Amino acid sequence: MAKRTDHAAQEDRYDGQLDGPAAARRRSGPTRTVGEAHARDRFGGTNWGAAFFGWLVAIATAILLTSIVGAVASAVGTSRDITQTQAERSAGTIGIVAAVVLLVVLVVGYYAGGYVAGRMSRFDGARQGLGVWIIGLVVTLVAIVLGAVFGSQYNILDRVSLPSIPLGGGDLGWGAVITAAAVVVGTLLAALLGGKVGRHYHARVDRAAA
Repeated sequence: MAKRTDHAAQEDRYDGQLDGPAAARRRSGPTRTVGEAHARDRFGGTNWGAAFFGWLVAIATAILLTSIVGAVASAVGTSRDITQTQAERSAGTIGIVAAVVLLVVLVVGYYAGGYVAGRMSRFDGARQGLGVWIIGLVVTLVAIVLGAVFGSQYNILDRVSLPSIPLGGGDLGWGAVITAAAVVVGTLLAALLGGKVGRHYHARVDRAAA
């Protein structure tokens, strides 16, 4: 019993020799860990609100980049169109350049969306990026189904010329199939990476406060 008391006294003297913040961190270590675990249990998982706003950012970024690419193409005398409408019209013979540009635009857009969702959320950045990608996929599929069932005038993505996965109602050529697969995989990986990078900001704050 005396030895345990002496050991506790030595720890108190050691804390007294430390700076105020250092001593506070030493004493609050277990409490901080328990608090973070409780916060993760309560607020962890997919934040669909953050994922939705991340998807909006992804779409806005893709539209902006598409407009820039279109302006540059017009300036150099190129009439190449990389919107959903053109991708459907030329699904069988989609050009390599258009496919690469489409992929880059969507990858950058979904990376930005995943980053925003991960930055808005406290935990699970990759899950927030996955949520952004799932929302984008669901919206794309719903728009395609509506366009196929009720006509092209109900295809929202077609009417606003949003760049998206080049899936049309007609026969798909190998170029369109490969492009669609690359877009699906590329946007998924970009959204996951963006979410993890956005979450990294909170990790830096935690390390600074620890």
